[in-house]
Amino acid sequence: MAFGTKTNERPGTRASVRYLRVSPYKAREVLDLIRGLHVDDADGVLEFTDRAVASDIRKVLASAVANAEKNDEIDPNELYVSACYADEGPTLKRWRPRARGRATRIRKRTCHITIIVSRMDPKKLEQRRARTEAAVGRGGVRRDVAEARRARVAKSQAARAAREAEHDHEGHDHEGHDHEGHDHAGHEHDDEDLTDEVLEQAEADNPAEPEEAVDSAVEGAADGAPAEEPAADQVAPETEASDDATEEKS
Repeated sequence: MAFGTKTNERPGTRASVRYLRVSPYKAREVLDLIRGLHVDDADGVLEFTDRAVASDIRKVLASAVANAEKNDEIDPNELYVSACYADEGPTLKRWRPRARGRATRIRKRTCHITIIVSRMDPKKLEQRRARTEAAVGRGGVRRDVAEARRARVAKSQAARAAREAEHDHEGHDHEGHDHEGHDHAGHEHDDEDLTDEVLEQAEADNPAEPEEAVDSAVEGAADGAPAEEPAADQVAPETEASDDATEEKS
């Protein structure tokens, strides 16, 4: 009668952790996600699995890959998870007091987790290499995880430096616009003061002049030319009436 390969006789490089304080049922749910995957894909799945035991299983996987690389001299890029399982360990019994003097048993489960990694089939390995090269040619994900991480960090740092430089440039431009605004406001204030002074001076020099003469005096002062004297026919009517009254009295 022929039997299959026993669990402890499976080919490949293994790593295990014993007496892990988690139930084997919870560990098997996570192990089912990585069985048969490439070690890089399995590591990515465990990294983003929302289970507490996933971090412990990820450490066991890294240990198995390191054993294969150091002891068996196998390229880590050629490894996949050939087998992974969780055996039940000893159960710790505890008691919890309940009502009416009774007690309830608490079972604290433990398990032994084992992960086995093996070299991929040459045909599957060639297909994976072809897909990886095609992805790299299209600008996709690189095969080397460390190289891809370094590229992401460098890209992030360059983008941050560009944002800081742009922010500094905008700050200098804003300060320059503020100075220009203050200068413009000062010039407007000076023009207003100049106009008021010219009006006061024109009224003092020619108190009886009509509005046209005052306007011409203001324009001449603004242009830097001397104010023109009013013509004889532009004498105010009030002045002519006062001269006629003086002649009648005499």
